[in-house]
Amino acid sequence: MLDLHRLQLLREFSVRGTIVATANALGYTPSAVSQQLTTLERETGVALLDRSPRGAELTDAGRLLVTQAEEILAMVEAAESVLAEQADVALGVVTVTAFPTAAVAFAPELAPPLRRHQGMQLVLRQTLLSTGTQKVRSREVDIAIVDDWTGRHPGRGADSGLRHVHLLRDPMVLAVPEDHRLAEPSFPLVLDRLLNESWIVAPEGERSRYGTDKLFEDAGGLPAATWEFEGLGTILSLVSRGIGIAAVPALAMVGAPAGLVYRKLPSPPARHVYAVLRPASLRRPAVRVTLDALRQAARSVEGEIDPLTTDDEPTT
Repeated sequence: MLDLHRLQLLREFSVRGTIVATANALGYTPSAVSQQLTTLERETGVALLDRSPRGAELTDAGRLLVTQAEEILAMVEAAESVLAEQADVALGVVTVTAFPTAAVAFAPELAPPLRRHQGMQLVLRQTLLSTGTQKVRSREVDIAIVDDWTGRHPGRGADSGLRHVHLLRDPMVLAVPEDHRLAEPSFPLVLDRLLNESWIVAPEGERSRYGTDKLFEDAGGLPAATWEFEGLGTILSLVSRGIGIAAVPALAMVGAPAGLVYRKLPSPPARHVYAVLRPASLRRPAVRVTLDALRQAARSVEGEIDPLTTDDEPTT
C-alpha cells in the first residue's frame, strides 16, 4: 500500500523541482526526503526519479504517479472533511500562513474566539515570500492570508480551483517621525513637493515595494534620496528614529513602534487582502470557525486603520 506521506513528498518535489527545495519547504533534511522517495520507489517497484550528479527530475512514471497522488490526496481530504462535518465540532489543527503585517495585526484578534473551541489548535506561520497560495494548493496549510496589488480578483486562471475570501482593503499611508514638519495635520501633502525628502523603501521584489513604485509612478520614479531596507517593521523602526519617511500599507500601523505619525496620501495605491483556502476544507468545522474568526479580525483591524483609508468600497 502506498504511503500518503511519501506521496505528498513526491508531489511537493514536482512543484519545487529539487530535493533541497522540497526539504526546505517542509522542514526536513535533504537526506530524509531522498530516503523517503527511495522507499516510495521500492513500494511502487519503478524508478520515480532520474538522479544525476546535477540533481534529480521526475521520470515518466514519476509524473504519472504525481497526477494520481493529487487525486488521491484530494479524495482523502474530502473524506476527512465529510467525517468532520458529520461530527459538527471544531476539532484538530488548522494551519494558517500570513505575510508579516497581517500576522501581527490578525493574531491578537484570532485568539479569543478560537480559544472557545477546546478541541482545535491554531498554527499561525509567517512567510516573507508570496508562496501562500501554493502552500494551500499543496495542502501544506489550510488557509493563506495573501495580498494583491493588481486590483483584479485573484480567483481566476491558475487559482480558479481555490476559494478567495476578501478580508480588507489596505491603502498606502505616509509614516513620518512625530517631530517631523509633515506630522502637522495642516501641512499639505503634495507628492511632487516631497521628492527631496529622505525616503525609506523596501527592496525590489518585496511585496510592499509594488505600492511604493506605483505611488511614485506619475512622478517619474522613486526620489534620488532613498534607502532600501527589508521588512516593514525595520522601515517603521527607522522612521520612528528620524532616519527618513516612508509610504507603507496602513496595515503596518498595527503593532508599529511608538513615535510615528501617519498621514493620508492623496489617491493612494492600495492592496486587497484575501483568505485563500481549498473549497473542500470548508466542510471541516475547524476551518469554518477559523475563517469566521479571520473575517471578524479583519473588521476589527479595519476599524483601526479606517481614519486613514479612502472612501472607496473594497472589491469582493
